[in-house]
Amino acid sequence: MLCSSNCLNPAETMRLIVSICCGVIFGLFIGISFPTSSLTKLNITTSMFVSNFPIASDRNNIDSSTKIQNGTDQVKIWVESNPKGAERLPPEIIASESDYYTRRLWGKPNEDLPPSKPKYLVTFTVGINQKYNVDTNVKKFSDDFTILLFHYDGKTTEWDEFEWSKRAIHVSARKQTKWWYAKRFLHPDIVAPYDYIFIWDEDLGVENFDAKEYIRLVKKHGLEISQPGLDPKKGTTWQMTKRRGDGEIHMIAEEKPGVCPDSHLPPCSAFIEIMAPVFSRDAWRCVWHMIQNDLVHGWGLDFALHKCVEPAHEKIGVVDAQWIVHQSVPSLGNQGQSKDGKAAWKGVRERCENEWAMFQSRVANAEKAYFKSKGIDTSNFESKGLDPSNFTSH
Repeated sequence: MLCSSNCLNPAETMRLIVSICCGVIFGLFIGISFPTSSLTKLNITTSMFVSNFPIASDRNNIDSSTKIQNGTDQVKIWVESNPKGAERLPPEIIASESDYYTRRLWGKPNEDLPPSKPKYLVTFTVGINQKYNVDTNVKKFSDDFTILLFHYDGKTTEWDEFEWSKRAIHVSARKQTKWWYAKRFLHPDIVAPYDYIFIWDEDLGVENFDAKEYIRLVKKHGLEISQPGLDPKKGTTWQMTKRRGDGEIHMIAEEKPGVCPDSHLPPCSAFIEIMAPVFSRDAWRCVWHMIQNDLVHGWGLDFALHKCVEPAHEKIGVVDAQWIVHQSVPSLGNQGQSKDGKAAWKGVRERCENEWAMFQSRVANAEKAYFKSKGIDTSNFESKGLDPSNFTSH
């Protein structure tokens, strides 16, 4: 019988068997040496690729991919109680407060600060023309105070002749008021280490003032917002802020008839002026939020400070035993701009008065809107000139 062309002789058959065996062995070798991680990546990629098409796929691969994805989600951090924007951070790493304590550029961080850190902060908004008066003021404050100068004329190095200036914090922005600075550089979380914050003008006479004794009296009488008494011979405006010589502090005054519909409200009580205010840490947190608007001079603010403490007529007062002179130097007023033939200071004065009216209106409208949203009728109080916030529950 004749063989067909497909028949193989014994030699060819042997070569074929050997080739097949070699191929199997080589395949096993490649499979063993192939990295496990690459296989895993390949498997995940394949399962993801397949899942995008409406065809049957291996159920085990889909389950495994889902488990891996869920496992990744479980290790992500999201803490709702963290400050806004920091929810992805572990709480232990978050520092919600800072300070004005200066640090070194060398050595160990835990050795930067002295054992006794300043407990109080005093700020002055200054121009170079008042630097010697400010120097006199600063020297009334001990090392227990951090000194912070806000420069409205852009001149800072000119203060280096004073030794204390080299340790002070200097912030400069031309033609700005202290409330502009306060909004931006006295955030409550920055000044939180300080028990009291002094926000003072540059034109104060302090011959009869001692900061350490002032703090003692404020603590003794539990004042949250206060100021030194003003020399009554130097043209004061309000009876409440005039210094009296018969005690350590006072918290009530008598004005002309009709000025104070309620003796517990400004300017007969719960009232100080804004040239030399002193705030406790907690009171300042409230006041800081109140001033976050477009007003810069702060006129009218003193008539709203009582909203930040309760009862205000017991926690806002004037310290008579430590008193100052308001020299009323119009240095910041001269930073204005002449317009329509008016002197620069007149334009500044007009804006101050306009802002006073704007601020009072803004506060009144905000409160009215709040009480209306709560279904509270305040018309009876308003008709009598009373502040409804003092007679309604919070």
